[in-house]
Amino acid sequence: MGNCRIEHDSMGEVKVPSDALWGAQTQRSYQNFRIGTETMPHDIVRAFALLKKAAAQANASLGTLPEASAQAIELACDEILAGEHDDSFPLKVWQTGSGTQSNMNLNEVIANRANQIAAKKGIALPTPIHPNDAVNRSQSSNDTFPTALHVAATLAVRQKLVPAAERLAETFERLERENAGIVKSGRTHLQDAVPIAFSQEISGWRGMLQASVEQLEASLPMLRRLALGGTAVGTGLNAPEGFDVLVAKRLAELTGEPFETNPNKFHALTSKDAVVFSHGAVKGLAANMMKIANDVRWLASGPRLGLGEITIPANEPGSSIMPGKVNPTQCEAVTMVAVQVMGNDSTIGIAASQGNFELNVFIPVIAYNYLQSVNLLADAIDSFRVHCAEGIKANRQKMADNMRNSLMLVTCLNPYIGYENAAKVAHKAFDEGTSLREACCGLGFLTEEKFDEIFRPEEMV
Repeated sequence: MGNCRIEHDSMGEVKVPSDALWGAQTQRSYQNFRIGTETMPHDIVRAFALLKKAAAQANASLGTLPEASAQAIELACDEILAGEHDDSFPLKVWQTGSGTQSNMNLNEVIANRANQIAAKKGIALPTPIHPNDAVNRSQSSNDTFPTALHVAATLAVRQKLVPAAERLAETFERLERENAGIVKSGRTHLQDAVPIAFSQEISGWRGMLQASVEQLEASLPMLRRLALGGTAVGTGLNAPEGFDVLVAKRLAELTGEPFETNPNKFHALTSKDAVVFSHGAVKGLAANMMKIANDVRWLASGPRLGLGEITIPANEPGSSIMPGKVNPTQCEAVTMVAVQVMGNDSTIGIAASQGNFELNVFIPVIAYNYLQSVNLLADAIDSFRVHCAEGIKANRQKMADNMRNSLMLVTCLNPYIGYENAAKVAHKAFDEGTSLREACCGLGFLTEEKFDEIFRPEEMV
């Protein structure tokens, strides 16, 4: 292990790397859970730092922690929030299901760094800051990890995912304006349908994003209800009266989000329904992005043998063997992210169903999957916007040709010759490879003059 120092916890002594800020419990977890490559998300670490800062402030206000100790803890938390100690949080997701070791990882790093800061800045501490007695004062892993999860989820949705979706919606709004007046064939069941304005088609994409944002926002009030103050089983043992309300208030001040304490801590500790509900909205956005990406790559298919109604940016060569081939790679990235999010939703739902008695012990995997979904989806939406959607161009000629070749334009004849006769016109035109005009007039349903008068595809939208 190289140069080491001896740390101790309630189980005895442990060798810890001499330059590590963590202590004995972190080291035990680091050695005992060598499972996979997935470490605790930085979003969780930052949420914990916010939580520990707010808890220190609350404890100081309530007289359960010396002001000097709280000050040193806050300064250590600020360094973590600034990203100065990211390598001090090496623990794997696949650990205790309550996340106890990650809570202690934060407690130990904050305590050690706070003691260093106090010594450097001349802060007079009554006693050295202890991970459990000071940093974890009035708390339990059972209420801190669910709280960190809710804080991290709220901030990730508000600061990353919602803005990404809103930016793409703005891009589509611009494309609507730029493509006003273009009429093309609609499609249902992957078959020709009646005409639609291209701007109307784009407005459907925009509307999906705006609806998803509304659904995400609707899930946040439940995420803003925090478990902190419930301590071990929801009773609030060892937490002073008012601690839960005060910490929620401090977290609201630190983040700008209206966090509040959950009035029922027994529910908050054992149920993860708020995260399930919120991730359902994340999955809804993933489903909408899957549809948008599929529409774009179908409309851009070709360049000669597909629909070819739009062009999208050519960002990189698409084949190692076919020269000149360009593929809709941004669409493919979005759809891969979408299926990952859908898989994560299954994991979260199953994990949330496994609360036993007073605690759910699948919280790390819930946190990992939720935050992966939000971060991946936000990144994919931004990438798709910058490298694909911003450069969508309508192929007006191809749209016009496809529309005029569509047999479903026959629908406008229904009021004049009836549904069954219109169907005969469509079948005759298709079987004989002629136009609707030739088929309709050949069957004697309308004169050429009358057909030309009522057959105006541009007015069918």
